[in-house]
Amino acid sequence: MTQAEIKLCSLLLQEHFGEIVEKIGVHLIRTGSQPLRVIAHDTGTSLDQVKKALCVLVQHNLVSYQVHKRGVVEYEAQCSRVLRMLRYPRYIYTTKTLYSDTGELIVEELLLNGKLTMSAVVKKVADRLTETMEDGKTMDYAEVSNTFVRLADTHFVQRCPSVPTTENSDPGPPPPAPTLVINEKDMYLVPKLTLIGKGKRRRSSDEDAAGEPKAKRPKYTTDNKEPIPDDGIYWQANLDRFHQHFRDQAIVSAVANRMDQTSSEIVRTMLRMSEITTSSSAPFTQPLSSNEIFRSLPVGYNISKQVLDQYLTLLADDPLEFVGKSGDSGGGMYVINLHKALASLATATLESVVQERFGSRCARIFRLVLQKKHIEQKQVEDFAMIPAKEAKDMLYKMLSENFMSLQVGCQ
Repeated sequence: MTQAEIKLCSLLLQEHFGEIVEKIGVHLIRTGSQPLRVIAHDTGTSLDQVKKALCVLVQHNLVSYQVHKRGVVEYEAQCSRVLRMLRYPRYIYTTKTLYSDTGELIVEELLLNGKLTMSAVVKKVADRLTETMEDGKTMDYAEVSNTFVRLADTHFVQRCPSVPTTENSDPGPPPPAPTLVINEKDMYLVPKLTLIGKGKRRRSSDEDAAGEPKAKRPKYTTDNKEPIPDDGIYWQANLDRFHQHFRDQAIVSAVANRMDQTSSEIVRTMLRMSEITTSSSAPFTQPLSSNEIFRSLPVGYNISKQVLDQYLTLLADDPLEFVGKSGDSGGGMYVINLHKALASLATATLESVVQERFGSRCARIFRLVLQKKHIEQKQVEDFAMIPAKEAKDMLYKMLSENFMSLQVGCQ
């Protein structure tokens, strides 16, 4: 990890969690995995403070732990996860555009708290939304709960791993650290909760001023508290799903820029149909028939089946190969080549950077080298139709800036 990245992680941890958590987090980033007592010794921090800092970091998935054979628990910083904190505002805004204010606040609460039960999230969000409503209006728990279910159905939130029940019932000595597991089919399974109630408003400052001082005000407690209905089932924001959504949006925009709005809407429909069934690291989406795509087009999008088939053929024949044909059943089976699409987007970005820094002629040479993989200087001059002296200067300029590399051939 570079010094700039470590400095950025340090600033992010300090801004979100304070100096002690920042000290422990950066120490783990610099040194790698370490046990508790070594961390306390090396940082000059008390064991109690190190434990509290590690609790915060584990709660927010910024540190993971592993039990070794000798029974020693070692903690390791998740640097990439720390850097993703920069994208928290984008995750929240994305949820707002997809699921309105309720979805926005659900994801915001999960990001702020790391992990929460569904019932806790619903109550917090209902209270926050009630605060923004007119007097006399309140937000129903059921409405927030429905949005939470939609987020789980589309995999934007997921269950956290938990301690298996067999480990809790073991009569022997407890392990040095719990082993957290989760069944993949249960990751997005929402517990059946009947959350009845409405959001509550906090007391206004006027009421507080008129009443007794806070220290003298009696505390009302109930001895017979109801058990939490989903106790032990914690949820977190699925950041990989957000990145998958950003990737899909980039592909749709690229198709719209290259072709037209109808083509991009067809690709958007295909991606939406595959967003849950296709892994974010898969090279292709699941094959979809032309008939399925036609039935799934947005309501009111008036194109005939014949026109759709023409568009799909056009997309499949395009040199960029964003869409590929994988069979003829069901009116034709089509997939989106995700790896090819991302490679094309990355190449276009590189070409635009080269053009911005070195000009259009250098961009032409760069594009030629990308296409040919390996090419001699004389061939660059001929294919790019640039005078020898200029081509040599441009090649050297890009070589010195590490946009190209030189390979010496053997005779």
